Amino acid sequence: MKTLLKIEGMTCEHCVKHVTEALKGIRGVSSAKVSLKHKNAEVKHDDSVTVEAMRAAVVEAGYEVPA
Repeated sequence: MKTLLKIEGMTCEHCVKHVTEALKGIRGVSSAKVSLKHKNAEVKHDDSVTVEAMRAAVVEAGYEVPA
């Protein structure tokens, strides 16, 4: 599966790395491509991963996922 998340609060490449690591840390996520320019993340994952889990990981990392 593929999910596109909007992410607010990223200001630099360090932020991108931080969000990428947070998303890849979720069991079932195979890849996360985070874009500072587009303020989003394209996450490839299996069916066990919920949008809520991805949101929680991004928020825990210090960023926002608008509804």
